[in-house]
Formats: sequence, C-alpha cells, structure tokens
Amino acid sequence: MAFDKNKETEFGIIRHDFKDREHREGFEDFRRRDFNKPREGFTRRKTDGDRRVSFGDPDGAPQTAIGGIREVTDLLERSPMQVHRVLFMHQSGNPKLYELQKLAKRAHVHVQQVDSKVLNTYTTQHHGVVALLNEKELLVWEDIREEYFAAKQKGERKLIAVGTNIEDPRNLGACIRSALALGVDLLMLPAKGMCGITPAVARSAAGALDKMKICRPNNLEAAVGELKLAGYQILGLDADTETNLAGFEFSDQAVIAVGGEDVGLPPFIRKQCDAVLRIPMMPEAHSYNASVALSLGLYEYARLRIK
Repeated sequence: MAFDKNKETEFGIIRHDFKDREHREGFEDFRRRDFNKPREGFTRRKTDGDRRVSFGDPDGAPQTAIGGIREVTDLLERSPMQVHRVLFMHQSGNPKLYELQKLAKRAHVHVQQVDSKVLNTYTTQHHGVVALLNEKELLVWEDIREEYFAAKQKGERKLIAVGTNIEDPRNLGACIRSALALGVDLLMLPAKGMCGITPAVARSAAGALDKMKICRPNNLEAAVGELKLAGYQILGLDADTETNLAGFEFSDQAVIAVGGEDVGLPPFIRKQCDAVLRIPMMPEAHSYNASVALSLGLYEYARLRIK
C-alpha cells in the first residue's frame, strides 16, 4: 500500500513532510538515543537533592548544611561549636525531632522552626531537620577563660572585642579582619542574633578567619560579667553618649563591644560598661556600620601600643 503523505480526514488535511531519507534517519537516531547518558557540551542540571542555599546570604557561596536526625544528633554531640543554628520542620509531630530540639538547646545552639519547603532548599534528605554549619569550629569560653583571668593578674596586655546583632556576613567578616590587624586577642560572639560564620564571612575576612580566635559563650552576658569581676575594663561603642572616644584612657586589659548599626549596644552589655564611647561623626550621618565603628575603637586603643 502506498504511503499518502497528504491524507484528508474529518479534521482536514494531515501533511507528512518527510522530504528525504536523511531526515527520517535522523528521526530514528533521535528515538534510539539513550537519554540517561550525558551529552557532550552539556552539564547536568542540578536536582533538588543537590541544591544548597546560603542562609542570609543569597548572593554568596552556599552555607554548609547537614540534614537528617541521626546526622544532626551526632554533630551536636561531637562538635556543637561548629553548628550555627538548627532548622526544624514546623509542627512535624515527630517525637524524635522534639528530643533533638532539646539536645540543641542544651548545647546552646539556636533553633528555628521553618516550613518544610525551606528545608528542601538545603537537601531533600532532611527528615525534618537541617543543621547550618560555621566555617570554623568556635571556642568554648569555659575552656579558655583562665588564660584571660591569669593575664590580668600578671599585668599582661589583653584586648577582647565583642560583636552583637551583626546580621550582614560581610560586616562580620570585616570585623574579624580589623580585629586581627589591630591586635585583638579574642573575638566574642553571642549564641543567637548573629549571622553564622558563612563563606561570605570568610571571604570578607580575607584570610583572617583562620588566625583569629573566636569564642561563642553559652551566656555572653555572664562571660562579660566574669571579665569585669576579673578587673577588665568594659567599654561600649555607641552614638548615644557624651564620652568621646578620642583621647580616652584605656586599661591594658580591655573589652570593647559593638552592636549592630540599627540597634546599637544591647542592654545586657551596656549596663556592664565602665564607659560608653562616642565616635565623632557629622550630624548629617546616621551611623557607622558595625565593622567601621569597631575598627575605629580598636585603632584608638592600638595606636599607642602597636608600632
């Protein structure tokens, strides 16, 4: 039976335009091709299980995330200071997740309830929980505090910086970079209310992250209080004060604290300060960002001490 390339039907004329044998062979090759094999010149599109989204830093490199009840439990038991925060699926109804949340709180790791869609942006194999990791494991205050208490007793110079409410990773990275450059011995950060030590923080720190000692006390207010009792001078940087930073007399053992530019020093820090210092600023300006304020404060301390 001959093939009618223009067949008339009730729907009109169906036209078959296979013009030559070469076109038909190409079509057969297309049908026989194995689509599971990668094609030359093309990269595989990432699946949901491959994706990582940087929390609080959408333009930066992804923050390391680990999903799964067993995996997050093991991480909290072995290296809690590596964990920035733990995301739990909201209203999961899973008793194992409730127990894991208690473990995170005992480890003083910030927890957050989120929709399952948020967890899926990190990994589809999460079982209701994802841990977001810092780029380096932070120090435990109880393991290092005796070094700083002993330095006060011996009259050794020690400078400690405190950063609070800093949510911009580039701002935090700049704080770390300035702290290392201006002779800070320890940078203290709160357990919550901050961005994590993300890849964007590491990039902004420009190599200083690996060299800077960073501590996350379980209770920052109590840690600052211990330093005050040990004889450290506690100083805050804030625009709402009459005491000028320029020419201020610093102790050789000092703590200099800065808050986020929108909220300033938190009350639990301010109430412990021996002095709150104002950085000179033109009235037209709203504020300094945290990294600039901390850099200026640290410079004023260091300018007569670092040659």
